[in-house]
Amino acid sequence: SGNYYNQGEIRKKELEQSCCVLGIPASDVTVIDHRDLPDNPAVEWDTQLLATLVLKHIEAKNINLVVTFDAGGVSGHANHVSLHTAVRYSVCTPLWVPPWGCRVLVLESVNLFRKYISFLDVLISCLLPRDALFILTEEETEQAKRAMRCHRSQLLWFRHLYLLFSRYLVVNSLCLL
Repeated sequence: SGNYYNQGEIRKKELEQSCCVLGIPASDVTVIDHRDLPDNPAVEWDTQLLATLVLKHIEAKNINLVVTFDAGGVSGHANHVSLHTAVRYSVCTPLWVPPWGCRVLVLESVNLFRKYISFLDVLISCLLPRDALFILTEEETEQAKRAMRCHRSQLLWFRHLYLLFSRYLVVNSLCLL
């Protein structure tokens, strides 16, 4: 629930507001608030527990595409890395039996230079191998920024730089898992 600074309830509301900006109805937003999955950048979550919860959600919502972090977690956040590990575990074990053909895409973590060159990374990303490349229009980038600004409790000084310079608000490269 994003409760690292005891702001879980605030962050849940911010997530709903952000999703609203993106056109995602609140009924499609699920927050998993599990005592064994604390929001903590230093805590690795239990792979089997998380994999089970993710699979239950995929099946319950009839999801056919999952987009998750890669092994670098984009920022190295242990929770992000744990999510990648759990999804990879799910896909590579007998737990994964998607009758409806669910696919998994992982978001590429890039080095610090590429992460903060904004739209200039489009040139690099177009030249490198990947399974999917999403390049946002100017309107979509502004919408993504508005959605990010809904997360007021997380907008520390360095995240304002992220809003200005991050390539992830303009271009995202993904690979099939």
